[in-house]
Amino acid sequence: MILDSFRLDGRVALVTGAAQGLGQGMALALAEAGADIAALDRGPCGGTCEAISKLGRRYSEIRCDLRTASVADLQKVVADVVAGMGRLDILVNNAGIIRRAPALEFSEADWDDVLQINLKAVFFLSQAAGKVMAAQGGGKIINIASMLSFQGGIIVPSYTAAKSGVAGITRALANEWAKYNINVNAIAPGYMATDNTAALRADPSRSEAILARIPAGRWGTPDDLKGIVVLLASSASDYMHGSIVPVDGGWLAR
Repeated sequence: MILDSFRLDGRVALVTGAAQGLGQGMALALAEAGADIAALDRGPCGGTCEAISKLGRRYSEIRCDLRTASVADLQKVVADVVAGMGRLDILVNNAGIIRRAPALEFSEADWDDVLQINLKAVFFLSQAAGKVMAAQGGGKIINIASMLSFQGGIIVPSYTAAKSGVAGITRALANEWAKYNINVNAIAPGYMATDNTAALRADPSRSEAILARIPAGRWGTPDDLKGIVVLLASSASDYMHGSIVPVDGGWLAR
């Protein structure tokens, strides 16, 4: 039956930035589909883990600040997941930050912090997970891209660079790792109601302009990513490699 191909029973997923927002929503979606969850964030993931436990799934909470994490730290995260949960089948690289300032005034610190979390950590977590998945015979890596993987945006140069890079390494890793039965794809959320867009939603003129371009007429929510993350984590997407899938209320179509 086709619905069986979306089941994730017996699989283990590592989700970064899982304490709230999109990461929390995707972690819960994967658990609802049957996966056990390793929830990574720099602070407590209590609400996420409690909800996963209520679903009857196993979970582990991993504290890691990706802004300061070394490559060795990221390798240890993956090793700890495998040691504690027995395997690693799914990696969702969701954690991210944004810094806003005109390009003529943009600081080195704001550049480095965003690239560290949004791109460098994504690559080296994927590398560590990819080694495990290749040895296991396959796996799923899901990166979180952005509308700014396709567009330039304004006053967010480091975020645009990072998310354009996420799209690029998604394709590059897909090319190299498809032979190991590892599917590497990305979700590109549109304008979502999260902490990253709080400043935009609080600005009446910016919020109005954004909503005017979205055919769906609303900001996205974490629930809007549940279906696509389960698809990309499941065997239903076994022939998808290197795709960047917009979930944007029609923003790019406009």
